Amino acid sequence: MKQLLEIMTALRDPQTGCPWDTKQTFKTIVPYTLEEAYEVADAIEQGNMQELKSELGDLLFQVVFYAQMAKEQGEFDFDDVVNDVSEKLIRRHPHVFDNDSAVQLTDVELNEAWEKSKAEERDDQSLEEKASALDGVARALPALKRAQKLQKRAARTGFDWPDVEPVFKKIDEEIQELQEAVLQKNQAAIFEEAGDLLFSCVNLARHLDVDAEESLRACNRKFEKRFSFIEQTLNQSGREMQDVSLEELENLWQLAKISS
Repeated sequence: MKQLLEIMTALRDPQTGCPWDTKQTFKTIVPYTLEEAYEVADAIEQGNMQELKSELGDLLFQVVFYAQMAKEQGEFDFDDVVNDVSEKLIRRHPHVFDNDSAVQLTDVELNEAWEKSKAEERDDQSLEEKASALDGVARALPALKRAQKLQKRAARTGFDWPDVEPVFKKIDEEIQELQEAVLQKNQAAIFEEAGDLLFSCVNLARHLDVDAEESLRACNRKFEKRFSFIEQTLNQSGREMQDVSLEELENLWQLAKISS
């Protein structure tokens, strides 16, 4: 870790550092951080541990980069980042680090304790005015993930359906509103209603204890596999997809479902 921090300092040296590294700012680095996080997730999905090791290093470098820039501005340094997260983890795990507590908590109780601790931290950070229950949900999160987090936060305040049945009705309602917008050829309304429908579908996933982001990622992988099957089947017969009827494509899709 010491060597990595020294490398980062050298890269940012105004006189002898790398021209690209020295001109970066917090905002310019954000896209690379997001990309590295997704590459970590991709390596895990592929089960490639060597790739995961490499990508974790790249992601760690992002943290070091931010810490170095903050140090240069006199805000904080890497040690402050480590100390802060260490204190936070100890504070949020009293069932592990409190020597006076030998209580074994269930997964539900652990999650509730974790969220309670986070809520208390948000309240402490807002001294002038009461913080919103939705504060702290990062805007840069993938839209599905952020929607589910916003809904979970709202639900903890009591803003939620009591069970899953009203959620199904809400989805039906959103579909009808989207259909009406399509009939009216109102593109602005179509845009809005499509978002409402997606948001409601995320809410359904949450009520069914399904991670919407992970569920859709799995669906994407499944689609890729089945689509590739159709491509390969057509290639073997010397045909192009645009030359095949929709009926035959549907038959090939059903065959792909059976083979996958």
